[in-house]
Amino acid sequence: MKYYEVDFTIMPCSQDAQDILSALAGEAGFETFEETATGLKGYVQQTLFDEEVLKLVLEGFPFENVSLSYSIQEVEDKDWNEQWEQEGFEPISLPLPPSKREGNLIIHDGRHLPTAVDAQPSDICHQSSDIMIEIDAHLAFGTGTHETTRMICSTLLEMELAGTRVLDCGCGTGILGICALKVGAASVVCYDIDEWSADNTRHNAVINRVDDRLTALCGDASVLSSFSAEFNVVLANINRNILLNDMANFRRVMAPKAQLILSGFYKNDCALLESKAQSLGLSLKATRTDGDWACLLFSLD
Repeated sequence: MKYYEVDFTIMPCSQDAQDILSALAGEAGFETFEETATGLKGYVQQTLFDEEVLKLVLEGFPFENVSLSYSIQEVEDKDWNEQWEQEGFEPISLPLPPSKREGNLIIHDGRHLPTAVDAQPSDICHQSSDIMIEIDAHLAFGTGTHETTRMICSTLLEMELAGTRVLDCGCGTGILGICALKVGAASVVCYDIDEWSADNTRHNAVINRVDDRLTALCGDASVLSSFSAEFNVVLANINRNILLNDMANFRRVMAPKAQLILSGFYKNDCALLESKAQSLGLSLKATRTDGDWACLLFSLD
């Protein structure tokens, strides 16, 4: 996958200006940002970048007396999780709903294992009632550390998934599909535009012993053309523009009474996504937020 790195300069630079710029730049296809001393660095797939839209949103920037400029350069294919692969991450714990069982969903990297030995009160301790997911990320997004991933996992924990067929759109490491299987789903189909993500999903499915119930495909939403209305739950943790573009494809493969969980966007994007979902016959059932990020749950009534 080819990316552009766009270096934005904000004069004068402030946290508020950085937050607004990152939200607006999402309309031009940007997926992620890195704060700098003078503004932001944004990363966007070359095939999704719309510079005309970027120019328009910058012209309409809502802060007076703030000047914006940017420069663009190509970046080579790289391991976006290189630092994670080298250092790993501390286990992440999400509580299971009390109505289901005691314990937690614990996501770990296989190296920083939760343990009760010499544990302090704030440490994550593995109990027999916990649900464990090990994620070994290679060139793929999704370790559970991001707010959007955690919100979708928390939503899945609250649902009754026994016997369901789940679709994970833009699967990355496969963490969401694996989570669904661990909490009761019968089968999961995943897809991602990156071959290395599909490969990493298969790898993590083997690690978590759910590979017999998970299928990972390489491609975009066009892979759904071979499926009918057969999925009970559809998951998509992707940027706003792709969600808007692909939501009709998601809707077409949803079974009656199916549910759609979306994240990967900012709170300011919720109204636009809800409007699109309603036009497809989907009803909003719940909203989660974590910081500036949001997660929406829809149902096909």
